[in-house]
Amino acid sequence: MTLRLPDAHGALRAYEPRTEPLTLTPGAPFTSRTVFSAAHVVADPYADTTPDSPAAVDWDATLAFRRHLWAHGLGVAEAMDTAQRGMGLDWAGAAELIRRSAAEAKAAGGRIACGVGTDQLTGGPATLAEVRAAYEEQLAVVEESGAQAILMASRALAATAKGPEDYLEVYGHLLRQAAEPVILHWLGPMFDPALEGYWGSPDLDAATDTFLDVIAAHPDKVDGIKISLLDARREIDLRRRLPKGVRCYTGDDFHYPELIAGDDQGFSHALLGIFDPLGPLAAEAVRVLDTGDTDGFRALLDPTVELSRHLFQAPTRFYKTGVVFLAWLAGHQSHFTMVGGLQSARSLPHLARAYELADRLGLFPDPKLAEDRMRTLLHLYGVTP
Repeated sequence: MTLRLPDAHGALRAYEPRTEPLTLTPGAPFTSRTVFSAAHVVADPYADTTPDSPAAVDWDATLAFRRHLWAHGLGVAEAMDTAQRGMGLDWAGAAELIRRSAAEAKAAGGRIACGVGTDQLTGGPATLAEVRAAYEEQLAVVEESGAQAILMASRALAATAKGPEDYLEVYGHLLRQAAEPVILHWLGPMFDPALEGYWGSPDLDAATDTFLDVIAAHPDKVDGIKISLLDARREIDLRRRLPKGVRCYTGDDFHYPELIAGDDQGFSHALLGIFDPLGPLAAEAVRVLDTGDTDGFRALLDPTVELSRHLFQAPTRFYKTGVVFLAWLAGHQSHFTMVGGLQSARSLPHLARAYELADRLGLFPDPKLAEDRMRTLLHLYGVTP
């Protein structure tokens, strides 16, 4: 059986789906790297809602997917942009997600870190005091849940700050009161255009200096940093400048194999959205790396980069559509419905290519199920056999 998959020019090409998946089973805990998967949320497909309404989440399916990631040894980075923070999931929904997932992590013995932001500020321009208060409210929710905090980049702070000194003041205030070391997240404007000029300057060299100043002032309160700039050279340069004991978690979905593998001067840990669909394969690769087999690690993970670059192609912020699409094809959820109606954010040719690349990698536990669901989507779009 073959599928007729559309390309970007409207032409149909024949594709013969894979018949056998990779055999990937849970193994020992990781020893050489700390690895988080930024996990998506599963929408409730039966909720009578609109893109402007509060998110309706299928909690059972959402938590089941987190148990899937924990079973393979991955940590869960919760309530991040992969979970559609600021793109369908509001703060009330994120707070419930944090509480539920943190409780599930305790029951499952899984590692969890949760995003702390300011997305409850929705009424226009905010003052620095209001930005601080919003961060404090979210930090309290995460700490009370027992999860590690990830201080996310703030749209409100980007809009309000006059220069680097405002970032130093706000982050310094938060780090002084944090109960445990946090992860600082630098999300680039390719993921969220509202974050252009973060750290007080559109010049990335100047922004990097301010970012490092924040860390240098409070190294005991920073577990690590997550860099999502899709610039491998900049990440390497930055991680070499970090104070001793502060980790670099790559968020680079274009260059993650080389950054995790590292070089003779260091390596990156990982906190990646692409490790949502790649979970079991990524876990297998890290276990190979744990043995010291860098070539074997690269042999497993390098072939996945083409899929990742496809999912994260511009406009990068819509990568979430491909992530959820692959979760549906893989059988982790019964439908392709997203919070805020974001299933419409990518074209049929884009989704068809994502299916093909994922199928070639053997990512689908049941290739026939994935083929049938892809065929259903094609029919829905008017593609006939």
